[in-house]
Amino acid sequence: MKKIFSKWIESYFSNEEVMLLLVLLVASFGVIIYLGQALAPVFTSIILAFLMQGVIVWLKEKNVPHIVSVVSVFLVFVGVLLSVILFILPLAWKQSVNLFNELPRMVTEAQHVLLLLPQQYPEIFSEHQITQIIDIATTELSKAGQWVVTFSLNSITGLIALLIYLVLVPILVFFFLKDGGGLARWWVSFLPEKKEMLTNVWHEMDDQIANYVRGKVIEIVIVGSVTYIAFVFLGINYAALLAIMVGLSVLIPYIGAALVTLPVALIGFVQWGWTNEFWYLMIAYGIIQALDGNVLVPLLFSEAVNLHPVSIIVAVLIFGTVWGFWGVFFAIPLATLIKAILNAWPKSHALGSGATE
Repeated sequence: MKKIFSKWIESYFSNEEVMLLLVLLVASFGVIIYLGQALAPVFTSIILAFLMQGVIVWLKEKNVPHIVSVVSVFLVFVGVLLSVILFILPLAWKQSVNLFNELPRMVTEAQHVLLLLPQQYPEIFSEHQITQIIDIATTELSKAGQWVVTFSLNSITGLIALLIYLVLVPILVFFFLKDGGGLARWWVSFLPEKKEMLTNVWHEMDDQIANYVRGKVIEIVIVGSVTYIAFVFLGINYAALLAIMVGLSVLIPYIGAALVTLPVALIGFVQWGWTNEFWYLMIAYGIIQALDGNVLVPLLFSEAVNLHPVSIIVAVLIFGTVWGFWGVFFAIPLATLIKAILNAWPKSHALGSGATE
């Protein structure tokens, strides 16, 4: 057993590039885990600059000078950021407050409807089951209320952090856009000259991660915008808040759409009951989800890596637990990175030759 294990270690970990890659991965994960909160503005800026880098490359291919391309893209970014801060976030916050204030009335109406089920369908529902459901829902709402109170008490700290982000992130984004190539070359200069494995992994991941991240942002914007227009047309309450939730739900494949269906259906039901308007809402929501999954996703991710659904769900659970929102957002790229590393990992026939001796 010891001999087999030694040969396995020698076969897969004797290469110096493998050890270099392991050191870089461990160091990167260590920095993210232990310094992730402190360096969050830096990571956020790198991600935003990475998203906009494709536009700068496209402008430079049109013979636009580098600094002009950077300034143009940066001004568009600042304009979008101000629009989100001044219009979208206040609207979503206002609707969130209104929804929280109306929760007691919505709960009361839902209780009345639920209590009618044992009378209408006694063979399916019992009064004891409905009472248990109401008790569980009441408990969860109480926990949500406690969270809101805690959040309001910590709002000053959150406000200070938000101000830091609003100042630091745009500055960092500008410099990453302007000097990103030089910074990348500076970091690469510390690596050994022999880095064929790292180069293979980088080339395999570069286009795929770029396409995925940019495509995912475009998908969020399109799905959220179309949902908002449809919900406003149908007249449902809290259209902006629900549209943001539906847009962000695309971050979690297979799971996000199922989770967001509940609040959409609940708010629609409380507002209209079992009426035609409620079914129009659910049909419109179903059409949006179908078009997203069968039309938009194939167009945006035509070069997506072929990952099994189980691998995607496991990646979302693991990285989401470790890094929260960003872990969910980058779950598929990180899973793809692991796959690329395994594909590029040098394989030796030492074990096979040893077995034939």
